[in-house]
Amino acid sequence: MASTKERIASDAIQAMRDKNAVRKDTLRMLRAAIQRREVDERTELDEAQVLTVIEKQVKQARDSISQFIEGGRQDLADKEQNELAVLIEYLPEQMSAEEINLHIKSVIEQTGASSMKDMGKVMGALKPLLQGKADMAAVSKSIKDQLLV
Repeated sequence: MASTKERIASDAIQAMRDKNAVRKDTLRMLRAAIQRREVDERTELDEAQVLTVIEKQVKQARDSISQFIEGGRQDLADKEQNELAVLIEYLPEQMSAEEINLHIKSVIEQTGASSMKDMGKVMGALKPLLQGKADMAAVSKSIKDQLLV
């Protein structure tokens, strides 16, 4: 099975052949972000690091959408929404809220976390399990809710 990075490259070529401008431009932007990080770190990114780059792009797109809607620019929000749809295709299937909460409860029990001071310990243990499969901001909120109970 091809890596995510290889899949992005081949899909970008196919988007050019199909004359799908939105998909082509989004994948070019994503490839540039991956390449920029590789150059900055002077290394080739592994699968987890590529997923981190994709997640960052997804987060930026979501932030842009909300800002464009607040600013009354629905045309730009729609453009970002189309780009977001392309980016999401390259993330693994997202976990349900129930699955995430089960992981959180399990890690809290394993680490013996009991207060907000232990938040970093819980988040550190969860990140490798949930990376790319869950919105880490939502995970953070869930951890806070469970630690405050």
